[in-house]
Parts: sequence; structure tokens; C-alpha cells
Amino acid sequence: MPIPFRRLRELTLVVVSLLAFPALAQQPLDVIVARVQSQEIANQIEALGTLQANETAVLAANITETISEITFEDGQRVKRGQVLVSLANREQLAQLEEARAALSDAQRQLERVQPLVRSSALAQQELDVRRREVDVSQARLRAVEARLADRLIRAPFDAVVGLRQVSVGTLLTPGTPVATLHDDSLMKLDFSVPELKLGQIGPGQRVTARTRAFPDQIFEGEVAVLDNQVDPVTRSIRVRALLPNEAGLLRPGMLMSTRVASSPREAVVIPEEALLPQGSQQFVMLLEDTAEGLRPRRQLVSIGERLAGRVEVLEGLEPGQLIVTHGNFRLQPGQPVRIKAEQQPGQSVDDLLSAKPD
Repeated sequence: MPIPFRRLRELTLVVVSLLAFPALAQQPLDVIVARVQSQEIANQIEALGTLQANETAVLAANITETISEITFEDGQRVKRGQVLVSLANREQLAQLEEARAALSDAQRQLERVQPLVRSSALAQQELDVRRREVDVSQARLRAVEARLADRLIRAPFDAVVGLRQVSVGTLLTPGTPVATLHDDSLMKLDFSVPELKLGQIGPGQRVTARTRAFPDQIFEGEVAVLDNQVDPVTRSIRVRALLPNEAGLLRPGMLMSTRVASSPREAVVIPEEALLPQGSQQFVMLLEDTAEGLRPRRQLVSIGERLAGRVEVLEGLEPGQLIVTHGNFRLQPGQPVRIKAEQQPGQSVDDLLSAKPD
């Protein structure tokens, strides 16, 4: 049965309308959205660094002598000035007694002469001789005490002792290592950055570091100093940061991945999932409030620093605007949408998709 002309005309108008406005034929699409945020961010300079102790000393004797006593254990924490190793000193102890006796005798002779000189029974020259003998005896005593001190190896600073390399009875010679001391209360982290980033890094900047030994921990510190020259081969400059180490987890020689935050600024940021790359350009689906409700529009954006799950937007968006983070690849401009969830800062799309509905 042929279609009446009037009905045919109505169908033709509907087809023409659909061709002219294809979004009218589309069903609402479930999407996840997010608000454009404004927050403080910074450029991240990444590098690998090696830890050093704040102070390091290799204990050694400066004389040739036999070890008579060792007063530390491997891995022990010691205080500055604490005696760690004693060398044989019987001869020096005898010399010490002799020097003390000589000084005591010289002082008695001086005391005996002083009243005689005051009464003019003896000449002033005799008093000068006795005083000189006291001074010589004191110098000899100090020399013996210095030789005795050389037979005591002390900790030069508060530190943790490494593995000892000698035993009682070992004959030490000058330079023979006894043990290594590290002041690990503060660690030095040395790393290199390219010469091009020299203007972005300086003393006082915040540093975060990680190590595979403790993957769940972040160690924080700050840049202390930059080297005074650029390596002409690698075209990089050496940087030293300081990391507090109250817990004693960090050890000299550890490899650490380092991040330095530079150029802090207030920036417009969006979730990285919202980006729609097209060639060298980046777009987002921006939701606009229209008479028919929220409708998407393809918006060109210029992006800057990429962060963990976020990206800085230099141009194209304003804080508070609503963009699509899930469903954007299937969405057409002007197509009706139904908001399934709003993604909060720090929340991932996968978490929202896997969440059970209330």
C-alpha cells in the first residue's frame, strides 16, 4: 500500500533533521567527569644519586705498636672522644711516673728557694734556675702524656662503627685500618643534573628520594650546594642534598632515585585521562550548560608539566569547569550525557568504575 504524500513529507523532514543535527539521534552516554582544579605544582627534576655519610673516618694508628685492648663491637654506636682501641703502653706509663716525680721534685725545689731569695740569702739567679727546671719538667710530662694519647685510638665524632679489621695482639703500623666510622645522623645525597637545568635548581629546594631497599618510604631533604664547575664531558653539574636519617635506615653507598621540585607555581590541572590526543594537539571534552542540559564540546588545550596522573593546562580551561574523563573517546560534540560519577582529586577512574553502586 503506497505511503500517503503527507506522511512521506513528515518522514522526509525527520531524516533531514537527523542529517543536519546528528546528535539528536544519539542516546545519552554515561560518563565520568572531573572539575578543573587550581593547585600549586612544580617542575620535577629527576636523577639517580649515591648516599654518603655526613662524616666518615677510617680509624688507624700513627705509630707502630701492638693492640692491647679493643673496646667496641661491630656496628656499635659510639660517642665523640670514646676510646675504641688501646695500644701497649707499659714503657710510656713508666715514663709518665718518672716525669711526674721529676716535676714534683722541681716544684719542691722552687718552693724552698723562693723565701731564701726574698730574704736575700740567695741570688735571684738561683730562683730563675729553679723556675726553668719546673718549666722543663712540665714540658717533659706533656710530651709523655702525648705519647700515651697516641696509644689510644678515639672516636673523632658521634658515629656508628663498621666491621673491625683487627684483633688484640695485632701489630699496627701507621695507616693500618682498624675500622670505619660513619656519622649517619645526616646523609649527603650526591647526584648530577644536566647543564640545561642549572637555572632551575639551587640551595634550599625540596628533595624527595626513594630507594629499592625501602620501596614504601619517601625520604625528604633539601639541596645544600652545587658543585663549582660543569663536567665538560657529560655536560652535567653535581648537586649535593642533605637527608635527615633519624631512624638510621639509610647507609652510605645506597643508590637513590631523586626528585627536586623547582619553579613552584599555581597552575590549572586536570586528570590525564581527560586528554584526547590528535596529532600534535591535545583536546578535552568540555561540558557546557545549554538549554537542553549539559552538552560536550571539543576544546583545544595547551599542556605543560605532566605529573603523576595529572597534567598542567597552560591554555584552554578555567578552574571549576567540568570535563569528561571516562567515555570521552566515544562522545560526540553535542551528544546528550548522563553523569555516572564525579572524579575527585587523587581518585582514579578505575576506582570509580570498580566501586559498587549505593
